Amino acid sequence: MDENTPPFLSGPPSVSGPPFLSGPPSVSGPPFLSGPPTEEVRTPYLVRECLNDDDEVRAVWRNEMGGITFRAKPGRATPCSPEYFQAGAVRFVKYSPPEASAVLPLSREAERMKWARPFTPVPQVLDYVLADDGSEVLVTSQIIGRPAVHPYWKGHRAEAASVIGEGLRDLHEALPVDECPFTWSISERLERLSGGGLPGAGLPASEVETLLAEAPELDLVVCHGDACAPNTLITNFGHLAGHVDLGELGVADRWADLAVAAMSVTWNFGAGYEHLVYQGYGIEPDQAKIDYYRRLWQAGDMARSE
Repeated sequence: MDENTPPFLSGPPSVSGPPFLSGPPSVSGPPFLSGPPTEEVRTPYLVRECLNDDDEVRAVWRNEMGGITFRAKPGRATPCSPEYFQAGAVRFVKYSPPEASAVLPLSREAERMKWARPFTPVPQVLDYVLADDGSEVLVTSQIIGRPAVHPYWKGHRAEAASVIGEGLRDLHEALPVDECPFTWSISERLERLSGGGLPGAGLPASEVETLLAEAPELDLVVCHGDACAPNTLITNFGHLAGHVDLGELGVADRWADLAVAAMSVTWNFGAGYEHLVYQGYGIEPDQAKIDYYRRLWQAGDMARSE
C-alpha cells in the first residue's frame, strides 16, 4: 500500500480520481467546482510556518474561493504505524487567501469547532494563524473516515446517502440549541447576501423582501451550515465518522441543512438518492421547506456570482 494514499482520510478525498463538486448547482448555471488540485500547488509561507521539519505535505483540496487544504504527516507515519493514529500526528492545514478570508474567515470555523467538539465528532483545532495581509491558516487533527464523495462511497451511493442523513440527525440531536452562541438565521444570511458583510454580494432588495416575507415557521436545531456531501465523513464500517467545514454552524431550521444535503447528494451521486437522506434522518420530506431553503441557498450562489 502506498503510504501517501492511506485507507482512511479525514477531510478532502484523495487526489486520485476525478474532482468532486462541493455543493448543489447554482440556479443560474453550473455549480462552483471544488476538489483535489489537478496541478502542482506551491505551499504558502504561512502554511510552511505551521509544519514540522519532517512533515510530508501535499495539497488535497481546493475550494471555489481559492483556499487550499494541505495534508501533513510525519515522514515516519505510515498507515499501519502507531504514529499515524496518534492524536495530532496527521493534520489538515487549511490556507485561506485574504480575499477568501474576507468572505468566510477561518477564525469562524475555529471557534465553532471548539464549541461543537465536546458534543459531536469534529476535528480538533490545533493551531490558528492570522497574517498581516489577512490570509489565514487553520490546523486541525484528522478524523478517521472517508468523505461521502470519496471514490469508495461513490461506489456505494445508497449507503452513503443514508449515512449522510443519519449523520445530520446525530449532529442536530447532539448540539444543544439553548447553549449555542452562533446563529445561521434567514435574516442574517440575507443581510450578508445583500451586501451587509459579504464582499461582492449583490442580491436584489426585491428578492430579499420576498424571501423574508415567505420564511416558513422555524423548527430550530444547531445546523451544520454547509451540509453538502463532502463534509460528512464515513467510517469503513458505514457509520458516521464526523463532520468538517463548520464555518457557518449556527442555530437555524433543520430543513436549512436537510434541503441542501439532499440536493448535494443528487448533484454528487446522480438522481434517485435524495429520499435516502430523509430516510436516514428519519423524517418525511417537507416539500415547502425544501423548496424555500434551496431558493435561499441558490440566492447565495447568485449573489456571489454578480
